[in-house]
Amino acid sequence: MLYSFFVEPFVEMAAAPDFLLQVLWEGLVSGVLYALIALGFVLIYRSSRIFNFAQGIMVVFAALTLVGLHSAGLPAWVAVAATLVVMFVLAVTVERVVLRPLVGQPDIILFMATIGITLFLIGLGETIFGGENKSMITEELGIPTGDFVLEPGGGLLILQQLDVTVVVVAALLVAALLAFLNFTRMGRAVRALGDDHQAALSVGISLQTIWVLVWFIAGIIALVTGIAWGARAGVSFALEVIAYKALPVLMLGGLESITGAIVGGLMIGILEKLFEIYWGQPLLGGNTETWFAFVLALIVLLFRPQGLFGERIIERV
Repeated sequence: MLYSFFVEPFVEMAAAPDFLLQVLWEGLVSGVLYALIALGFVLIYRSSRIFNFAQGIMVVFAALTLVGLHSAGLPAWVAVAATLVVMFVLAVTVERVVLRPLVGQPDIILFMATIGITLFLIGLGETIFGGENKSMITEELGIPTGDFVLEPGGGLLILQQLDVTVVVVAALLVAALLAFLNFTRMGRAVRALGDDHQAALSVGISLQTIWVLVWFIAGIIALVTGIAWGARAGVSFALEVIAYKALPVLMLGGLESITGAIVGGLMIGILEKLFEIYWGQPLLGGNTETWFAFVLALIVLLFRPQGLFGERIIERV
């Protein structure tokens, strides 16, 4: 039994390196999508100390809006632009109607407010778009759906063009986000607000402007993630459940770390796929991907409660 659990999977990895590469690639793609969702959580938390429970439904709402606008007659890329406008309006509305009146309230009140936003978006989405599963407009957006077939070392590695596109677009989006945060005035203001809230406000940084900005950026990330997940699994409210896989990513990487969101997402995507294929299916009956990430994050928290990339908080009394 011990041999089967601890040794045999590694023997299988060594015996079929091309299959191992296939598993690693599929885990990488999932990890990239987890990391994107986690980035939305991190940006909002850094700037406002609000854990945005609504990030998952924002992914669904953005994808539904895109598909709905295209079904209403808008060309695909015009629908993308219109969806971005909708996400900006949502960001402004959240700041004006929900966040601004609650400035200075306890964190739990702001967290409960994001739960209210979640329920509102679910109701609004079902009212406007219905609850049935929809197909993402992949072909209309020009996203390739064929396969690349590679033969590393005489083996066989199949890469879906959709997955390659997702990885490339995600990498460009992260690079653009990092460039924005490090090299633009507004980006530095977002970082300053996250590093020292009171000091940033004292030098004239507008809290309301930054909140609208980070919620809009989170909306952009939600749209990209919604397109990617929608192309893989269809567009429905079930995507909200997938989006919550970002929670163990945040536990693993730390709530305030962009690096942690990226590295944590990739780690969980790859490790859960490896565990499912080499341990879950043959030894545990499968379906380990539903719980592996949470167990891994809890184990990490036992030894490092702030996450791998979070800063240790020291309170002096």
